[in-house]
Amino acid sequence: MFDREYYLSTHAPLVRSAWSEFGLQSAEVLFPSPDPQPFACIAILRFSDQVGINMALSSAKTAEVIGDVKNFTNITPTMFCADD
Repeated sequence: MFDREYYLSTHAPLVRSAWSEFGLQSAEVLFPSPDPQPFACIAILRFSDQVGINMALSSAKTAEVIGDVKNFTNITPTMFCADD
């Protein structure tokens, strides 16, 4: 189960609100084609630097972001970090 409408209208703004102070510069959301895919959604979050990512993920606001996941999916999120 994945509720796109909730994700776009509630969760994505929550992420921006929670992590902007840590250097979140942009968020791009991609939904795969309707064909069978290994992912329901891909969110590309760009921060100003690795320090900001670390601070965001260790902040108290991250508990609220992660706690909201159950409101739009029963899929366990997977996070990947890129060094670009």
